[in-house]
Amino acid sequence: AALPEHLLESELFGYERGAFTGAQQSKPGQIELASGGVLFLDEVSEMQPTSQAKLLRVLQEREFLRLGGTRWLKANVRVIAATNRDLRTAVAHGTFREDLYYRLQVFDIRMPPLRDRPGDIPLFVDVFLKEIGQSVGVQPAGVTPEVHRLLLAHTWPGNVRELRNVLERAAILCEGGMITPQHLSL
Repeated sequence: AALPEHLLESELFGYERGAFTGAQQSKPGQIELASGGVLFLDEVSEMQPTSQAKLLRVLQEREFLRLGGTRWLKANVRVIAATNRDLRTAVAHGTFREDLYYRLQVFDIRMPPLRDRPGDIPLFVDVFLKEIGQSVGVQPAGVTPEVHRLLLAHTWPGNVRELRNVLERAAILCEGGMITPQHLSL
């Protein structure tokens, strides 16, 4: 979602030397680099129609062209795609290709938002505090029972990303002590 269409295509498919100004040498794309493995496409619903068509060819024919290329390359990759949008609705509105939808719809995993699974919050808190402690350099001692109640009561409109950011801020502010309600930014 963060890449403009021309950059997305060069990242996915790669390019040949001379394909565009500044292309001094050939570069393999992510499809080629993921050969024999898995390619994760986040926010696939944000792809432009021309990129969708090219991705469809990769999934359907298992081949692709680098930008500026004339030789078809084999795509030996599994694709996992994620989106926060309802792709059926996007298909109905004409913003997502129906044929690509069905190619991606081999195995559907629906992940409910964090507000619908509060039992996961304590697990995320433990994992995130360990990660944050390693990156910040100071491991928080934990969270108080009041913080635990506040975290469970919050609706988490920003989902898991919001929880992680709230905990990161609190971990910095608590300076290795217990995270208390005053450290939270809810």
